[in-house]
Amino acid sequence: MDELKILTIGNSFTDSLASCFPQVVASAGCRLTFDRANFGGCELRRHWSYVEAEESNEVCRIYQGGRTKLRNLLAGEKWDIVTIQQASHDSWRPESFQPWATNLFNFVRSHAPQAEVVIQQTWAYRADHPAFPPVNNWGITQQQMYERLTENYTALGRELNLRIIPTGLAVELSRRNGKVKFHNYDPELLNRLSWPDLPPQAGDVVGRMFWRKNAATGRLEIGRDLIHLNLRGEYLQACVWFAFLYGRSVSEVGFVPEGIGDDDAAFLRETAGCAVDTFRQVRK
Repeated sequence: MDELKILTIGNSFTDSLASCFPQVVASAGCRLTFDRANFGGCELRRHWSYVEAEESNEVCRIYQGGRTKLRNLLAGEKWDIVTIQQASHDSWRPESFQPWATNLFNFVRSHAPQAEVVIQQTWAYRADHPAFPPVNNWGITQQQMYERLTENYTALGRELNLRIIPTGLAVELSRRNGKVKFHNYDPELLNRLSWPDLPPQAGDVVGRMFWRKNAATGRLEIGRDLIHLNLRGEYLQACVWFAFLYGRSVSEVGFVPEGIGDDDAAFLRETAGCAVDTFRQVRK
């Protein structure tokens, strides 16, 4: 495969593809038409509520900043691939998937019958997220989040007979096999640091920390994004999508982003290829 037209129905976990995916595809001599029907944090249930609102009112347009309906996005191009996924915060909850995933699947099939619907497996948050110990708001560990979301996506793939893009497995493998491991820290450390110091962050493809000014107090404080991919993760995701959807080897990828060393980029490509080769697809 050397040319694909891909539409994502998702959230920020597919918005992250905009960083590296087009360059990765182009560097391998392939072509890509890529568009997004995404909302930050959007669950399957909320996507379906938007579709219902659009379908019940002729003038209602919610997607892409209120410029169009999802049905028009689906019919406006001969998509080869349309992807769906659950929002990350619900990905580990099995009750959050249905009936909304089936409703979306059937809607895509009605308005883009030529397209293959594919699921993206999302990933577990970084270990210092307050959902995990020692704060433990969700009562699960990072490993349990990964295992549960994988079970849920696998079950959905089996139920709807859909392939799964194993981005979550690639993130997991990068954590297991990377030379540098992310080490969690005492949350109290955040209260003791002064600019420009930050807790150690090396070793994970998810998350970043930064100093920012509090608009109300005018004081600098540490901001944390512990759920989204950082640059290394965005490159890893792009390589997974390329290898999986184009059916090509990651060895064909020639693009390396500024800010990632060549050795690390090779590790990330190898990890992406391993995830695609080893993820257990369970279909009807």
